[in-house]
Amino acid sequence: MIEKAEPEFATERAKRDYRLVCAARDEGDEKAYASLMERYKEALYQMLYRMTGDADEADDLTMESFGKAFCQLNSYSPTNAFSTWLFSIGSNCCIDRIRRRRLQMVSISDLASRDEDEVFELPMPSNGPNPEEEFIAAQRVKRLRDVVMQLKPNYRRVIELRYFEELSYDEIAERLGLPMGTVKVHLLRARQLLANIIGNQSEPM
Repeated sequence: MIEKAEPEFATERAKRDYRLVCAARDEGDEKAYASLMERYKEALYQMLYRMTGDADEADDLTMESFGKAFCQLNSYSPTNAFSTWLFSIGSNCCIDRIRRRRLQMVSISDLASRDEDEVFELPMPSNGPNPEEEFIAAQRVKRLRDVVMQLKPNYRRVIELRYFEELSYDEIAERLGLPMGTVKVHLLRARQLLANIIGNQSEPM
């Protein structure tokens, strides 16, 4: 069997990144995931903090960006630096979130431009879901729990603590007696595995 030749890289850093990507993508190597995250999490966070001006949101977007990148490693091409590809995903995550937020807000300029006697109706949220919506939501939660049960115990536990018990990263680390970095890597890996499981299901969640 002829092994595929490794691409040529401009720097040793780019070569090391590519090897880590291959180990994470092809072997599910947790240390490779952790190394990629450790290399770029601070720079990515700083970029997102400059874009949002909010430390908590920047931290949340950093995790979301790594999660999407790790789920999309098959689409990464070594023709671009991993950091460039990752930061592009991060920037898009941030822009999407800002766009969604703007769509949910009523423009002050729009209000100011209307005549004083013109009727302006604000979209008022309902008091709660109707019975059909509650039933559908309950079914989705049940199906999600069924999918989570397919994960290995270490991945299943962090998902349960984060999304079912709604604990913070600090609380999860304390509960499990794990370093913060390990908790974040387990969460990212668990999300990737969940996405793969759900993607292979014939019926959408």
